[in-house]
Amino acid sequence: MSSFSLHRVFRRFALPTTAALGVVSSLGSFALADDWPMWGNTPHRNMAAPNATGVPVDFDPGRVIGRSDEIDTSTTKGIKWIAKLGSQSYSNPTIAGGRIYAGTNNESPRDPKYKGDRSVLYCFDEATGELLWEYNGPKLGAGKVSDWEYLGLCSTAAVDGDRVYIVTNLCEVVCLDVNGMADGNQGVQDEGTHLAGGGNPPIEMGDKDADILWRYDMREELGVFPHNVTSTSPLVIGDTVYVATSNGVDWSHINIPNPLCPALIGLDKNTGELIGEEGVGVSQRVMHCNWSSPSFADPVTDEFPEGRPMIVFGAGDGFTYGFDPVAQPDEDDFLIFPELWRIDCNPPGYRFDESGEPIKYATPPGPSELISTPIFYEGKVYAAIGQDPEHGEGVGALTCIDPTLEGDITDTGGIVWRYTDIDRTISTPSAADGLIYAADYSGKVHCLDATTGEVQWVHDTHGHIWGSTLVADGKVYIGNEDGYLTVLKAGREFELLNEIEFSSPIYGSPVVANGVMYVMSQTHLFAFDTE
Repeated sequence: MSSFSLHRVFRRFALPTTAALGVVSSLGSFALADDWPMWGNTPHRNMAAPNATGVPVDFDPGRVIGRSDEIDTSTTKGIKWIAKLGSQSYSNPTIAGGRIYAGTNNESPRDPKYKGDRSVLYCFDEATGELLWEYNGPKLGAGKVSDWEYLGLCSTAAVDGDRVYIVTNLCEVVCLDVNGMADGNQGVQDEGTHLAGGGNPPIEMGDKDADILWRYDMREELGVFPHNVTSTSPLVIGDTVYVATSNGVDWSHINIPNPLCPALIGLDKNTGELIGEEGVGVSQRVMHCNWSSPSFADPVTDEFPEGRPMIVFGAGDGFTYGFDPVAQPDEDDFLIFPELWRIDCNPPGYRFDESGEPIKYATPPGPSELISTPIFYEGKVYAAIGQDPEHGEGVGALTCIDPTLEGDITDTGGIVWRYTDIDRTISTPSAADGLIYAADYSGKVHCLDATTGEVQWVHDTHGHIWGSTLVADGKVYIGNEDGYLTVLKAGREFELLNEIEFSSPIYGSPVVANGVMYVMSQTHLFAFDTE
């Protein structure tokens, strides 16, 4: 039995085919009109809305009333509706099929039967902002080490047809019915017991509760040890849902409780059965955790004129990997995603000093993992390194990768260009019209030529940035920790269009769908009409 398979009981799985996977060389089968159904809009994960028009520049989210969380609507401008969230919200909304999904905590409970610190996904009506149903699940209760207090659902939901996929604070991959309990209880029948948590009496379920179709417990099945929180956003390709496991270090920040645990897995989207995993040993080299989200690329090559499909994963060891999306049996008949290529996204000088000594992790000049999501744009992959914001600022790098090569491509042409005048980042880049927009944790937005890496301009928002840039309608939108949403003109010439103040920090990323722009602050979801 291979060293990467000892973490669980021996099982054999049916091998999926490329046809069953449903991989194609274009995104036509994935795009859902002008919805925004997943983190990054499409499987390429590029944070851009190419079809959006009339996205506003001048709008106002309003002011809160006194010491409350209530917004005085008379002070707003351009608002369609506002929905109250909890007290901490770190994901971004997804929009599909007339519904909006937003992750938060339970500090402003909608239903009094859900009490205390919990993990919440709200499903709202797209037209009105009315709550349709909620997933309100328990947390691990492990404190900061594995599920930080009052950190709610950090996973941005992925919608595929009549199903919603999230990764919860319990380190579970969960599949939900888009209709909630309103059309009856499908799939799992003991939601009330599961959602009560901790041996508590079952919760009585109602029409406005989530309907769980299946759940996969990564701690129980794989021995995952999530560090601080479970945070990754599912990627659905064909019949497979891919997620990072959030496996990482323990409280010591040195010991890895399960170095044999996979950092990336694939599950059957219909049943939740494990059908593949990475087998390159990422967890043995993890610096902190595996919080990035997988993306999909289909670069055209001479050997694959219609595209060579691959899953791209920015890992906790500081490498970005390309994997075949169809798992193959290894010598022990475990299904492993074949590695196509890997590239070290850390310049050598970040890992070793001039004397050849390793540079300590979590120090400003040291190496970083990938928390942001690599994107695929016009045949190239763009990946940026960074660390937990708790570690502060430090050196970063944005790498343009040629994904048509094979093996360890770090020193064999895989680096098309690398930009190091950027600090650590947890923000996913955006690309449009031959330009890349990337924000760093220090608060700066960088605009680069996508082909050459040449800097076009840099703008400092003067506040830490956790979220990602959105490129839409010739504009770039980005929020920061101080609660300012900055609007910049997209293009090679810099122009600041507006700075709009919100009443609480903006840790998520703005999105545009079906003629509406959505911004999540820590406490509210705002829907702004397009002009």
